[in-house]
Amino acid sequence: MKKINNKNIRTDLAIEAREMVGEEKREVPGVVMDVEEKEDIKITRVRIEEEEGEKIMGKPIGNYITLEIPKIREKGEEFKEEIAKVLAIELGEIVKDRVNKDATTLVVGLGNWNITPDALGPKVISRLMVTRHLLENIPDLVDEELTPVCAIAPGVLGLTGIETGEIIRGVVEKIKPDQVIAIDALASRRMERLNTTIQIADTGISPGSGVGNKRKALDRETLGVPVIAIGVPTVVDATTLANDTIDLMLDAMIEESNKGKEFYNMLKGINRDEKHLLIRQILHPYVGDLMVTPKEVDLIINDISLIVANGINIALHPGIGLDDVNNYIN
Repeated sequence: MKKINNKNIRTDLAIEAREMVGEEKREVPGVVMDVEEKEDIKITRVRIEEEEGEKIMGKPIGNYITLEIPKIREKGEEFKEEIAKVLAIELGEIVKDRVNKDATTLVVGLGNWNITPDALGPKVISRLMVTRHLLENIPDLVDEELTPVCAIAPGVLGLTGIETGEIIRGVVEKIKPDQVIAIDALASRRMERLNTTIQIADTGISPGSGVGNKRKALDRETLGVPVIAIGVPTVVDATTLANDTIDLMLDAMIEESNKGKEFYNMLKGINRDEKHLLIRQILHPYVGDLMVTPKEVDLIINDISLIVANGINIALHPGIGLDDVNNYIN
């Protein structure tokens, strides 16, 4: 079994990496996957346990939890609150040993706040319950359920002239947190996962890797503390979009046509990765490395950032509810 070729297909999602190496439902050595359904939320847990699985998947050994919520745009506020609670439970299992009065969490919002599809990180930071300063200066007036949380949105190299990793390492060296949670916008290889998927990983993050702008990784090795990454795919490669569109068109032709079904089925049967590479070779001279996002992305980012922020708030401050979070933020 070959390692996936991330140069041809761009994705930050472990679940998609697993699909690319196991689309025939075959087992991937050193990789364990578990799927759980909770009403309209699908939770997929991928655990890479061995070096062989790491090489095949192209991702570090560790845990990757994916929440897929296809109906997130159809349902109301109560459903979004339910998503935040599920996210909090999954995140809470990862950070539970490092959440207490004596353990500080640094939350990092990666991305460019001037570009909407890349503004998830800074948006989440603006909705966090930051408490480290309160616990240090007025501990007697602070709710007992709160733990030390601080946050930073360092911007991007093009805005600051400083590598994001350098800024974060400097902050980590100064405040010495017990863990870092990094939030970032991701890239997906499937249109249906755009803005409807949340990934949690305990392996850290490589900012910009899904859009071909890979920066130095933020992980335990580079920062000296555990790094948990939370991401939402907000963009898809134009090549992937064209590939999916062709597949949908072929499905419609196969269903409606009485003639030529064998020809359409033959086209449909071409390996997805081979089609992807062919389309990329055709499109690249005209559009380059084009990434696509929905036109209503501003509204979507606003909603999804609140869900992620609430999930983090509940996970880092055990015992509080969403009402307490809303009162604090407002």
